[in-house]
Amino acid sequence: MNRNLKLIVNNNFNKYEDTNFFEKKELKIILDLYAKMVSQGSWKDYGLNISSKQVGFSVFKNSAENAMYKICKNFHPKNKNLKYLITDSNGKIYKNSNDLISLLKNTNWKKLQK
Repeated sequence: MNRNLKLIVNNNFNKYEDTNFFEKKELKIILDLYAKMVSQGSWKDYGLNISSKQVGFSVFKNSAENAMYKICKNFHPKNKNLKYLITDSNGKIYKNSNDLISLLKNTNWKKLQK
């Protein structure tokens, strides 16, 4: 049982306003890219990794393998260009930016494939 997950519906308390996750707009951008890549046959599955430092959207070619890429959002980056990252499954940074849209649009996913 995972004790880190919280479902909050119509909560009037302010302590949960600064939730550590992708904002709705960010998640829509990522899911639109995911849908496009699935339709091309490049990506097959995804997973979410959530911690107090970052949230990651992991992309898989096959669900039985390690993630090909991870699109991460750092909550407290040391450098403004490290807010959004594209990493491999070991954490090696391929690309980074302070703007999610430009990061995803300017990435050649075919060249990143292993």
